[in-house]
Amino acid sequence: MAAHPHSPSSAPSRVAIVGAGMVGLSTAWFLQERGVEVTVYDRDGVAAGSSWGNAGWLTPGLATPLPEPAVLTYGVRAVLSPSSPVYVPPSADPRLLRFLAGFARHSTALQWLRSMRSLVPINSLALPSFDTLAEGGVEARTLDAKSFLAAYRTPTERRVLLEELEQIHAAGQSMEFDVLDGDEARGVEPSLSDEIGAAIRLHGQRYIDPGAYAHSLADAVRARGGVIKEGTEITDVRDTGTGAVVVTAGAGGERHDAVVVATGAWLGRLARKFGVRALVQAGRGYSFSVPVENVPSGPVYFPAQRVACTPLGDRLRVAGMMEFRKPEAPLDRRRVHAIAEAARPLLRGADLDARQDEWVGSRPCTTDGLPLIGATRSPRVFAAGGHGMWGVTLGPATGRLLAETITTGRRPAELSPFDPLR
Repeated sequence: MAAHPHSPSSAPSRVAIVGAGMVGLSTAWFLQERGVEVTVYDRDGVAAGSSWGNAGWLTPGLATPLPEPAVLTYGVRAVLSPSSPVYVPPSADPRLLRFLAGFARHSTALQWLRSMRSLVPINSLALPSFDTLAEGGVEARTLDAKSFLAAYRTPTERRVLLEELEQIHAAGQSMEFDVLDGDEARGVEPSLSDEIGAAIRLHGQRYIDPGAYAHSLADAVRARGGVIKEGTEITDVRDTGTGAVVVTAGAGGERHDAVVVATGAWLGRLARKFGVRALVQAGRGYSFSVPVENVPSGPVYFPAQRVACTPLGDRLRVAGMMEFRKPEAPLDRRRVHAIAEAARPLLRGADLDARQDEWVGSRPCTTDGLPLIGATRSPRVFAAGGHGMWGVTLGPATGRLLAETITTGRRPAELSPFDPLR
């Protein structure tokens, strides 16, 4: 454990959390475990950002850094195509170009391995932290993936994930899996089409309905006396220098002992003046749900197409795309269409034209693929964001470790690679 150089002399008793997604709500809950009074603010509402419509996978075994060597092989032409799984608009602004240059710099095998090693300790806390929430009264449950299949057209395509699983293992993270042919994969999951010729079945993974889970977590925070103020945009955070921080919404300000900025892709707006210089860029993901004849018994992933499918009730949520654009940009129908067309030949019995719940959300991405968790230049202002695709998986572990930091003034070793001031 390392003490923050400017640790406040006493543990805060009233903490504001800005952002009611999985990371913010988990932080609130774990602070309550330590006797702290919490107020959560969100400009829209619970899970209104990237927590609602994502795939809902709890796959710490696959929580890997986003900048990876494969990204560099896409080439410029691919990323400018609206149907590419990774899309950059041709009108990219200077800030986005700066982010992409940093992202490309970190997309080497050596950097990936270094970042992967940094993620292993927090990944190992991911599922136990969900279990702690369940034991503590959060009613929504995590679902065990009876099968979790990564499916491919050919064994050649499958080689990429097999190599990545070897590298994950080399970084110190264990992951059990079986290698299947197409017929074996269809035996496990009849919703796969005859196009599938190879697959990997991952063991020990779970999933949730992320929107329903976040609302259940919010209910638990409220039940324990926490206040959640929806429709309240925080426009400023100010450290008074006298042991308090003031969060400002509209004309009024409210005083707290500390504040956690957990605003996802908008993290920089409030955290920058406290020394958080790392660029947090929206990597927008799209999803929709469709009826399917045989609802899969667990998540199905098509890695070559970067399309993720999750059973939610009697429908299948289909998610994909990494679109580097401003988080406020409207939903782009071309992206929804591209995901549907990528999945169409690979699924059997899914009506991809009967789409509902079309959604876009902004994953908060960093250039090095690692989140920003911990104290800023102010000992009373903390950052919690930049998890990329893993905010749902790592939200509870983040909240647990950050609550420990805030209440003890000491940083757990698991958080040392994620210093927001790096």
